[in-house]
Amino acid sequence: MTKILFPAIDLKDGQCVRLKLGDMDQATIYNPDPANQALAFESQGFEWLHVVDLNGAFAGESVNGAAVEAILKATKNPVQLGGGIRTLDHIESWLSKGLSRVILGTVAVRDPELVFEACKKFPGHIAVGIDAKGGKVAVEGWAEASILGVIELAQKFEDAGVSAIIYTDIDRDGILTGINWESTISLADAVSIPVIASGGLASIADVVRMTMPDAQKLEGAITGRALYDGRLDPIEALKVLQGANA
Repeated sequence: MTKILFPAIDLKDGQCVRLKLGDMDQATIYNPDPANQALAFESQGFEWLHVVDLNGAFAGESVNGAAVEAILKATKNPVQLGGGIRTLDHIESWLSKGLSRVILGTVAVRDPELVFEACKKFPGHIAVGIDAKGGKVAVEGWAEASILGVIELAQKFEDAGVSAIIYTDIDRDGILTGINWESTISLADAVSIPVIASGGLASIADVVRMTMPDAQKLEGAITGRALYDGRLDPIEALKVLQGANA
């Protein structure tokens, strides 16, 4: 499987930020112009973009819509978006604006049938976001834990036609301790849906780890803070993946 490194743009109040451990009160602003940031990632050689509407995830509806639309206009790269997308109309609206993939998170727990309907109606455009805290699925912008296990939830969508599962370990997010490879690979081994690792990517070591034989089923990983803080050199990271994908 061709590996993809997804640079992340997390949107809070129209700006590009990073959170620490999913806490909205621990936000660092990295760029007040998200469209400009999207263009910068494209010029660095990235081929996809991962966008999260953080306010939307808490509000249950799109809040940073204007910023997302500006990103879609600015970059030629395909964009996947999560955060507050809870209805078929909402999905259709975003896809009609040029979004490549919609990420369903809270609604996948609350209303799994909607995921099946969305996959039928928009094949190839639906991903499921599974955010875990202590091995259990978290919902409502990570503010609430459910009793569902990660693998249990993922297996519900085995035959739905989901294009990818984005798995985030909240306990690692934004603190640069490295991706939870053990849990991520266990999940990838338990389902046939491609898995994207998220939360804690710290350095080039994580990018190299993604290319190892036991991680072959992973579609890729998301990078945020390491990229913004300069701990991850985009040229070096993309070169590692080009070598693995050759």
